[in-house]
Amino acid sequence: MKLAIVVPVSPFEPVEILKQSALHLKSLDYRGMVIKLLYVVDLKEEGDERVKALRKLGVEVLERRTTRGKRAGAINDALKALKDFMPDYIAIFDVDSRPAKDFVVKCVKALENDAKAYIASSPRYISNPINLVSKTIEAEYHLINFLLRRSGFRQFNGLIGVLRAKYLFKYRLREGAVAEDADFATRMHARGLRAIFVGDTLTYEQSPLSWKDLFNQRKRWYYGGLQLWRYWKDVKRSRDSNFILSWFMALTFTYFVALLLPLMVFSPPLIIYRFRNVKKLVVVAGLVIHTVLLQYAAIQAMLSFARKRGVEWKAIERSL
Repeated sequence: MKLAIVVPVSPFEPVEILKQSALHLKSLDYRGMVIKLLYVVDLKEEGDERVKALRKLGVEVLERRTTRGKRAGAINDALKALKDFMPDYIAIFDVDSRPAKDFVVKCVKALENDAKAYIASSPRYISNPINLVSKTIEAEYHLINFLLRRSGFRQFNGLIGVLRAKYLFKYRLREGAVAEDADFATRMHARGLRAIFVGDTLTYEQSPLSWKDLFNQRKRWYYGGLQLWRYWKDVKRSRDSNFILSWFMALTFTYFVALLLPLMVFSPPLIIYRFRNVKKLVVVAGLVIHTVLLQYAAIQAMLSFARKRGVEWKAIERSL
């Protein structure tokens, strides 16, 4: 069995994060698979030190002297580079992804047991809960994991997980889509394929550390969600009522998140129950700020979409 691991790297990512990423991914359990670990680096300059550092760690690097298509373009270029290797599965990670040692093995097993599945992934957790912003998003991720277990439209942010290679090679990512992950997930679900939530493994990733970074990230996500309405007819044609309802709710209710503010009175006992730590109650204030910020991001995204202004992909500060 052949597995390719693809990690897109934007020009903003620091070399230390890349080195940590490569060492971690090389340490995972691949259970006898033939693997190719490929970093697709959008160069920030000629002689980019990040390329040298990655190659020194023994991983393959595809250099891009363009940011064409952003993350989607990087993954599509990786697919071209993988044509001769022809993997059965492709795992996609971000530079801050820290999957459990058994993540790949368990996701591949889940796919092997379900011929109609195009991706398998796991619960996601925050690896850097060091301030109010990241602690708040840590709490949000627990809610997201809860919803993913029950949703008919499982959209794993960033397509972080293990995918059947044949679907990526055939359908590729749409480089004009701001949220290329949600775009691909919508197209696959509309074709009657499934996304598997593997609950007995996990992966960690970093949260934005400032409200500004969070706003920019979520405005981009909201904008990308508005582009998905182009698939409404395809979604309806799927005749999968669970998928249709989940998809519709994701693209309507989440744009009016301020409606949840009155429910914040119930958050303290839920936070204590989840984290078993009274100090985590500070997150209640964070959730109020977070909800207001998301509503503002949604409004700004809708205005930008209506005016056809687009959104800018901005760097996010990393924890080193």
